[in-house]
Amino acid sequence: MGEQTIPVGYQGVPGAYSHLALRQYFAGRPVEARNYMLFEDVINAVMKGEIRYGVLPIENSSTGGITEVYDLVRRYGASIVGEKIVKVEHCLLAWPGAKLEDIREVYSHPQGFSQCRTFFKEHPAMRQFNYFNTAKAAELVAEKKTGYMAAVAGAQAAEQYGLVILARGINTNQSNYTRFIVISRERELVPEADKITLIVSLKHQPGSLYRVLSHFARYQINMTNIESRPIPERTWEYYFHMDITGHLTDPAVRQALADLPEDTTECKILGNYPADHGKEQ
Repeated sequence: MGEQTIPVGYQGVPGAYSHLALRQYFAGRPVEARNYMLFEDVINAVMKGEIRYGVLPIENSSTGGITEVYDLVRRYGASIVGEKIVKVEHCLLAWPGAKLEDIREVYSHPQGFSQCRTFFKEHPAMRQFNYFNTAKAAELVAEKKTGYMAAVAGAQAAEQYGLVILARGINTNQSNYTRFIVISRERELVPEADKITLIVSLKHQPGSLYRVLSHFARYQINMTNIESRPIPERTWEYYFHMDITGHLTDPAVRQALADLPEDTTECKILGNYPADHGKEQ
């Protein structure tokens, strides 16, 4: 008897980078991929138990943290159980037969355009139109079947929608990666987990952030990321989304986390999971 199929959700349409991250993370496992329109739709489906996992982008190496996802994970109380780093290689995709010099309209997500500024400076005749996401833009171009429309999306979207690649790797920064998190309603802890994500809210006192960070420094715990986000219900107050290295059973980690309540008004662990360390499939 084979493994049971796992329902996993992502935002966007087939061919999106989120879909690629899902396929890479769950490679070799029986998965039923379900796509949703909004990030919140994915988290909502996870928390209701409609799907087992959700895959969401959390950070891009060129444009930084995706703040909406930080806020949604905190608000819903989802658990982070894994991550996948995907190299972003934007391509200019068009209907077969189209030529680069004939392209006048290009569709993509605003982040896709912002990551390809140099290419569009060199092609001023191409007008940019913001769209839901990169793969959805590719789907639109495939539907229209014109010689003057194109989309900025990944090569996997060309394969998905029967488009041709007119220009490959048009993103300005060739070391462009997006980190995706895998979320679940239930917390999972495996022996090989080496990354901890937590959120903390600070007391309104001078030096409170310094004192929080000093707890990690004292026990020689490495912090790999920190993002500040406003707390909607409290004006001018912020919470911090932090990634540190270690396992929840490590004595140093346990001691540092035990000391945090001295200098915080909220301290919540979102997950302890194996880091992707930049490996690609």
